[in-house]
Amino acid sequence: MSSVDPRQLKIAAAAEALTHVKSGMKLGIGTGSTAEEFVRLLAVKVAEGFEIIGVPTSERTAALCNELGVPLTTLEETPHLDLTIDGADEVDGVLSLIKGGGGALLREKIVAAASDAMIVIADESKVVDTLGRFPLPVEVNRFGLAATKLAIEQTITDLGLEAPLSLRMKDGEIFVTDGGHYILDASFGRIPDTKALSDALFAIPGVVEHGLFIGLARAAVIAGTSGIRTLS
Repeated sequence: MSSVDPRQLKIAAAAEALTHVKSGMKLGIGTGSTAEEFVRLLAVKVAEGFEIIGVPTSERTAALCNELGVPLTTLEETPHLDLTIDGADEVDGVLSLIKGGGGALLREKIVAAASDAMIVIADESKVVDTLGRFPLPVEVNRFGLAATKLAIEQTITDLGLEAPLSLRMKDGEIFVTDGGHYILDASFGRIPDTKALSDALFAIPGVVEHGLFIGLARAAVIAGTSGIRTLS
């Protein structure tokens, strides 16, 4: 792993995480570029006879699993999972995360919470001392968007923070999540108290979910130029 190839780092992290998956598991399957590398490796094992049943965290992940022959179920059919493997946009030293760069944060958090354990896979660029460098996604109901945005801005000010909010766009149109919601991205730069911010955002009626994942990850498999390390 001497060269700095971002995709190879993602593959290396995914391969290490796959060693934690046992045949017969009910598995939450994440969303994003690193999670997609995991799906590709998992599909090879499934083709060789490895038995799992997966719950995808997005329509994008579901499509890839179906294309590659990874068997799927739903949380309605299988409401309790053994393990979730997912990526992260940021991870700190106590395994708090920012997720949602791909827009799947609501389903990702529901699936992670339904699992006995969550393992995060990432390359070393995602490890930070303090969360906030990556914009925090806040998923909001379409109804009352302006009022919800104003309430979020006031909440941020009340916490003594600054974070410009931007409505997420894609291909010139407002980005819509799989759940039919919008996303406001908050550029904090640094979030000194993630729990306080999480609680304050959840108190706003128009907020559906946010991208702070606190207390959900059990381990993070980090791939870097010097090899693989696991944070736990």
